[in-house]
Amino acid sequence: MARILATAGGAGYAPIAPGTFGSALGVLVFVILSALHPLLFLLTTATLLALGTWASDRAEAFFGKKDDGRIVIDEVVGQLIALTPLLFCAELAGTRLIASLGAGFLLFRLFDIWKPGPVAWAERRFEGGAGVMLDDVAAGALAALFTAPLALFCSAQGATP
Repeated sequence: MARILATAGGAGYAPIAPGTFGSALGVLVFVILSALHPLLFLLTTATLLALGTWASDRAEAFFGKKDDGRIVIDEVVGQLIALTPLLFCAELAGTRLIASLGAGFLLFRLFDIWKPGPVAWAERRFEGGAGVMLDDVAAGALAALFTAPLALFCSAQGATP
């Protein structure tokens, strides 16, 4: 069960760029979960973070490698965090929604790979499952800071009569 969750149902076994596959799955999960009330969405994301920490800890032991590339539940959760501001932009639809999802996806991948400031700190500071998950939480939070104004801009573009 831990391996299935840690690999996000097998997305982590993608032959190339498993982290990108995990992030793409995170976008799909966001689209599905965005129908929930924002509070329930946040609770679900927090639950996935807790379960992902547990599963990543066990998967590291199983794979015998720290933050093994097949563990991608961290990318799913980080992507959910990066896209959270979109929940609060009621006017997003069509191409504006696709553009906002794409921007959130790219921003998260950028911060996850580049690992600026707090992302690198979290990666160095924590071990085990927490170490796997929390750098992606930081990358998702940074991406959300940039996704929010982009989404508001896109939303405002669609709000004109």
